[in-house]
Amino acid sequence: MKLVLGCIRKACQDYDLIEDNDKIAVGISGGKDSLLLLKALSLYKQFSKQNFTLCAITVSMGLEPFDLSKIAQMCNELDIEYKIIKSNIGEVIFNIRKEKNPCSLCAKMRRGLLYEAAKEMGCNKVAYAHHSDDLIETFMLSLFYEGRLNTFLPKTYLSRTDLTLIRPLIYVKEDHIKKLSANLKLPIVKNPCPIDGYTKRQYVKELLKTLENDIPDARDQIINALRNTDRYNLLDKGKKS
Repeated sequence: MKLVLGCIRKACQDYDLIEDNDKIAVGISGGKDSLLLLKALSLYKQFSKQNFTLCAITVSMGLEPFDLSKIAQMCNELDIEYKIIKSNIGEVIFNIRKEKNPCSLCAKMRRGLLYEAAKEMGCNKVAYAHHSDDLIETFMLSLFYEGRLNTFLPKTYLSRTDLTLIRPLIYVKEDHIKKLSANLKLPIVKNPCPIDGYTKRQYVKELLKTLENDIPDARDQIINALRNTDRYNLLDKGKKS
């Protein structure tokens, strides 16, 4: 946990993620990443120079089984307010609209409900549990499927909702999260989505594993490239030399 807390501290210092009097809603999917983020932020709060409060929100897609009782118990033990938003997103996407590529619409609908709940709870920030591997995968998805160089930012202000998104685990690798969540015996709830594990993101995950067979430090090099923005040498028509 010391490594995770150190990474959170560095991310906060580099990008001013957490400030005094923040009320932060942690988006809880039920997976290892978001549960570890919640646990880590509850510990980080104890020694942080910033005075902030936490709450947790889960948006249920309406798919079963999805038992959140153990997560609710964890939040109670951490003295963190927990809200579950019930929806019929799964029914809309898979049975009514019959979406062939449902991930984008699903994420958009869940975000909308999450932001609405965060505002109702008096939050000014929402914390996502995206880690460094998510950063790389998003970059590759954008490159291969959208034809552009793009990924998410550690901190983003949403003017429409007057909320700020933060990603405190941006410097943490997924392998470490897997090991730590197992050691901590976090109450992980299996994703009930019928296409979980069969998405484009999963394909990119497998592609990265294959790439690392020949280039062991491939992930680190991609992260370095994303951080060294001054080294971009792209086909910009405005640059003559």
